[in-house]
Amino acid sequence: MVRLEAIDKALLSGEFGGSAQRAMDLLLRYGEVLGAECFIDIVSAHIDSCLYHGASGLDFVRSLLDDHRQVRVPTTLNVAAFDLDHPERSDVPAETFAIQQEMVKGYLELGCLPTMTCAPYQRSRRPGLGQHVAWAESNAIVFANSVLGARTDRYGDFTDICAALTGRVPLAGLHCGQNRHATLIIEVPSPGRCRMERDLYFASVGYLLGEHAASRVAAIVGAPGDSTEDELKALGAAAASSGAVALFHLVGVTPEAADLDEAMGGRSTSPEHCVISASEVRGVPRRLCAAREGAPVAAMCVGTPHFSLDEFRRLAGMVAGRHAAPGVRVLVSTSREVRAEAEVAPWFEAIDAFGIEIIMDTCTYLLPARMPAAGVVVTNSAKWAHYAPATIDRRPVLMSLERCVRCAEKGEVVG
Repeated sequence: MVRLEAIDKALLSGEFGGSAQRAMDLLLRYGEVLGAECFIDIVSAHIDSCLYHGASGLDFVRSLLDDHRQVRVPTTLNVAAFDLDHPERSDVPAETFAIQQEMVKGYLELGCLPTMTCAPYQRSRRPGLGQHVAWAESNAIVFANSVLGARTDRYGDFTDICAALTGRVPLAGLHCGQNRHATLIIEVPSPGRCRMERDLYFASVGYLLGEHAASRVAAIVGAPGDSTEDELKALGAAAASSGAVALFHLVGVTPEAADLDEAMGGRSTSPEHCVISASEVRGVPRRLCAAREGAPVAAMCVGTPHFSLDEFRRLAGMVAGRHAAPGVRVLVSTSREVRAEAEVAPWFEAIDAFGIEIIMDTCTYLLPARMPAAGVVVTNSAKWAHYAPATIDRRPVLMSLERCVRCAEKGEVVG
């Protein structure tokens, strides 16, 4: 039996409107299944339910629209199925277009922010260490837990908006301190030992992390102590794609892992210990999507998860004075907020000159972008490489960002 506080009873009785009442009723049943003792407050929510998966998503948001329809905490929206301003850039069926537009409209009526990003942690307002949130979208969940030290369980479609409407979630899963301690140690080689560019290294290590950890919390030993947020973003997104990782600790880097003892929660029992070799890390790109040199390139797709301002700055430095080969589409996915910042930067001219198209509101593995039918797609995202063959029937090649640029410039796979 879940213990209810006064606010929970008020929500269930309809004092905050019918939408919040229905949401709290669903969360109560959800909490009972999880065996939660009580509910707790959250400081924000991130909604994946706004992404088109069929007409049921529209039916659900419509069921929440009444005269008291407002979320109780700051609430951001995940990506849509296509760029809402430029749907012509993807092959969007008319029915999908209409349903997706109506879904987004419904969430905006509920008081959600029109962020349309899979990387809400790149906004200026983000949760701090120990703060509870209800975030959906796998890469956002693992980033919030691991890199920010905030606390969220794995929220999925519909539980996310229910949490936003009530401002409450069951005290269960990764909201509980004892569930955040590592039960697995993974020892990894350095990028130098792997002889890999750092962005490809982090994508590959993350992919192996997901395969080894599944849904367990792992402590990673041996990765660079100067790992950046973008590198940790790539690692977490890969791990949440090949596995169900919602939290990892990178010892000496992430906020709950100053040392291995803290990451393990001071446990005296010996955990499982896994040692990953340099050859295993180097083997991930070949195993995921090998391609021969000289193979034609149809497109370069990066920004899964969404590109940050620092990533744009780095890309601008790489493409300065260069241009993509004729017929090769160069697509970078990002949020509206990051694009607005990038457009006024002095280096943005190089982005335009290379022939880069910036895709907002979505990720390019969700619906087929208009690109040549023949040729591979180069990417530095393990998440993109993992999902694209099934979702858009394209053959990806995983490589560093710098090599992606060279391939896009030449129009073929180069070493």
